[in-house]
Amino acid sequence: MQLLVPFAGALSDAGRHAARSLSLPHLEQLLARWPAQSALGSDEHSLSAPHELALARSLGWSLADGRLPWAALAARRDGIDVGAQPIGQATPVHLHVGTDQITLTDPAALQLDEADARALFAALQPLFDEAGFALHWGDVHRWYVAHASLGELATASLDRVIGRHIDPWLPAPQASRAWQRLLSEAQMLLYTHAVNERREGAGLPTVNSLWLSGCGVAAAVRGEAPQVDDRLRGPALNEDWAAWAEAWHALDAGPIAALLRERGDDAALTLAGERRASTFARGTTSPWQRLRTAWRRAAVQPLLDAL
Repeated sequence: MQLLVPFAGALSDAGRHAARSLSLPHLEQLLARWPAQSALGSDEHSLSAPHELALARSLGWSLADGRLPWAALAARRDGIDVGAQPIGQATPVHLHVGTDQITLTDPAALQLDEADARALFAALQPLFDEAGFALHWGDVHRWYVAHASLGELATASLDRVIGRHIDPWLPAPQASRAWQRLLSEAQMLLYTHAVNERREGAGLPTVNSLWLSGCGVAAAVRGEAPQVDDRLRGPALNEDWAAWAEAWHALDAGPIAALLRERGDDAALTLAGERRASTFARGTTSPWQRLRTAWRRAAVQPLLDAL
């Protein structure tokens, strides 16, 4: 088994404090026995999160920051035939306008049902058609937009932007001019839509924008993706560090303990944070080496701090 764990580390002071309280005996044993194989990522400002780079590498893709064609892959899984047309994912979102910044809130907090999502989608579709963009339905939170201008457009993933000021994460103005013009018109339509008026009256966040990500032409999949355990994602994005620590303890007692018991030489664990992803693999060891490391434990904290 190969396991990928996103959001394994934290950058904030509160998150690092929570990390220092963790007791992860199975991870300690695994790190002591399994050598580090590789590391991906640079810093917390890249458009593609380290766990996305690790996943893309496992699929055999080239690692172009912000240009990993996740939308095309997801669209195919949703039964949409995109062919060789560039496509991006357009996620319905709520942008919170503060006094000095605009923040993208977690789409999960929208509590958007299918009826409202389809009504908004239907209202936007003629606007997109008129602008020469094809809008496709995937599900409530997953819409797709196809256009020639999206082929080389670098965009930030939602995992980079949720809970943050959007300005540093917007696509380059010159490269995204057609999209930005269409998005401005879409935002005006959404602002006055009856669905949003009703949601606002009910105390629910409105759908006032779309976040574009995962743009590009479909790429061939040449490898097998690892199992992704994303239980740390929600707590990390919402900065609920008590829940994050609880999820880490459950992860250590469950999947990581099971991985440690794996017999196969291809077993591997990739831990990803905001800056980098590090992979550890069992590899081939002699019985004597396994005996020597059977009760050793490695320090977890320096690793999590570096992610």
